[in-house]
Amino acid sequence: MPVPLHNVSINTATLGYKASIRETVDAIAHAGFGGIAPWRREIESGAARTIGRYIRDAGLRVSGYCRSTYFPASSPEAWSASIEDNRQALRDAAELGAECFVLVAGGLPNGSRDLAGARQQIADGIAALMRDAAALGVPLAIEPLHPMYAADRSCINTIEQALDLCTLLDPSGIGPLGVAIDVYHTWWDPKLEAMIGRAGRENRILAYHVNDWLDPTSDLLMDRGLPGEGVIDLSWFGNCIRDTGYNGLSELEVFSKLLQNTPNDQLLKKCAASLTAL
Repeated sequence: MPVPLHNVSINTATLGYKASIRETVDAIAHAGFGGIAPWRREIESGAARTIGRYIRDAGLRVSGYCRSTYFPASSPEAWSASIEDNRQALRDAAELGAECFVLVAGGLPNGSRDLAGARQQIADGIAALMRDAAALGVPLAIEPLHPMYAADRSCINTIEQALDLCTLLDPSGIGPLGVAIDVYHTWWDPKLEAMIGRAGRENRILAYHVNDWLDPTSDLLMDRGLPGEGVIDLSWFGNCIRDTGYNGLSELEVFSKLLQNTPNDQLLKKCAASLTAL
């Protein structure tokens, strides 16, 4: 049985940033979806408070705000600058009413081979943001990325790594810290079912991102499929997520060169039709 439209959020990257954020909000609301996940590039040139009010007036939830500035840096000054950048993004996330701030943590700094050091910088960076996140009421959602991105986008690559970070930084489990589980990045993991179960037991699932892995794939970033077009067993995956008690929105996040030129009204119809795979 497909997920109802009102339980689905559209990540604006899916639509390819072809329209203004207000036009995008209107299109998503008109199509009947229940939420939106905007990117900083769409918000930071405007007033987050005003945009947040516009989103709420359209009847949409903000399932997440994308995404953090990378933490690992080649100097202490650059690391501190990334923390301040993320603090401002957190303030914007609060104005938007975002249900979480998505952390894509970053990989190796330029010229570095110190993977352990990069991961330590990530842990220190998240720790530095936790007080702000708690004060603003916006939890931090660590999103593990597929290992192919370990060098550049994130060296947090499994749900287990992300959960271990949560335990390290928030051992009581009552802080503003959890995980965003994206099927594209995690479907391959031999520990997937066990780690989804652990995330549920620890009450750490803050976001669930859906899409599909195409085979063959022509681009490791911009060739995701709509649900049902690829090889991921999305029905099984969704059942695992829901069995944990997660009742948040399912967020369609489909980076695709092929879809970018499709008019938004047509693409949103395709998105709605794809929900039968969930």
